[in-house]
Amino acid sequence: MNVQIEESWKTQLKNEFEQPYFFQLTQFLKEEKAAGKTIYPPGPQLFEAFRLTTFDNVKVVILGQDPYHGLGQAHGLSFSVPRGIALPPSLKNIFKELEGDLDIAPSHHGHLESWAKEGVLLLNSALTVEAGLAGSHSQIGWQQFTNAVIEILSKEKQKLVFILWGNFAKSKQQLIDGSKHLILTSAHPSPLSAYNGFFGSRCFSKANNFLIENKLKPVQWELPQS
Repeated sequence: MNVQIEESWKTQLKNEFEQPYFFQLTQFLKEEKAAGKTIYPPGPQLFEAFRLTTFDNVKVVILGQDPYHGLGQAHGLSFSVPRGIALPPSLKNIFKELEGDLDIAPSHHGHLESWAKEGVLLLNSALTVEAGLAGSHSQIGWQQFTNAVIEILSKEKQKLVFILWGNFAKSKQQLIDGSKHLILTSAHPSPLSAYNGFFGSRCFSKANNFLIENKLKPVQWELPQS
């Protein structure tokens, strides 16, 4: 598989790309596509998070579970959708919390590219999904890969903020050194759980406060509208 990612990530993840499980994963995807199945996101955007956010620039990690499985939604960034695509319910709630936390009015679009360029790694645990089948690629090897990403970030970087929404994301705490990084947890922004601890969690201001305390530039969470 032709991995379209930024060079610093290729260096950090070289060992993972050479593992047997990664070869098997890529073979699975090739066979699924050859069988006529639709896979999201489109191939060129599969590693979009690693293209827009360089390893050196990562300062916040927001962990999702798997890509959106509807037409046109997934484009390689967790929780994000391209411009012109209706906001998914979880993203609407993320914007609602952002407004309550930092008084930033909800965006009219859900394209989070500017966050990624600010150093927010928008990482899904699985990087692909079959159209219409949520979680369909959760057990094909992606979790081994993205767990390695989290472990490398925890080991090699200092003073990162890991934002873990929901029980699945919280299960990744064991991969993170909490003595050198800030781990923020809450309920998931899904409408099913947002009122059970996501709203009012103030993760955006807490992340920025931590970065400022450690003499790092805070994230500009307000999305450009043009």
